[in-house]
Amino acid sequence: MMNKVKAYIEIGKDGTYGVYPDLNDGRLNYGLLGEGASVNEAVNDFKVSYEEMKTFHKEIGKPFVEAEFEYCYDLPSFMNYYTAYFSVAGLSRLTGINKNQLSQYVNGYRHPSPKTIEKIGAAVNAFAKNLSQVRLVP
Repeated sequence: MMNKVKAYIEIGKDGTYGVYPDLNDGRLNYGLLGEGASVNEAVNDFKVSYEEMKTFHKEIGKPFVEAEFEYCYDLPSFMNYYTAYFSVAGLSRLTGINKNQLSQYVNGYRHPSPKTIEKIGAAVNAFAKNLSQVRLVP
């Protein structure tokens, strides 16, 4: 069975993205890092790093722990990545959180509490579930 490991996507102060696995859970015997100018670039770089690490372990005869990654976003990265689909105003309507407050989170001026992050995640997931049930007819 393949290990399921969280991989965190975060935006840096310079506007670039980084992806790294959760090493605190102890499932992996290696570290990885993906970087890029966009979320897609960083995730692709992360996947390349994974394959390179796999090859390296094989070359040195060291066991390699296979993993499937669950990508987790910080709020600014989520909003920057999904900006074509979610506006701050739209997210405000979904969550009930003031759009000025959300804008401060997205731009890094303030940081949401864990409770607020949970509220945003729950609203987005409920919306996604609702959207997944839509069936269009001709």
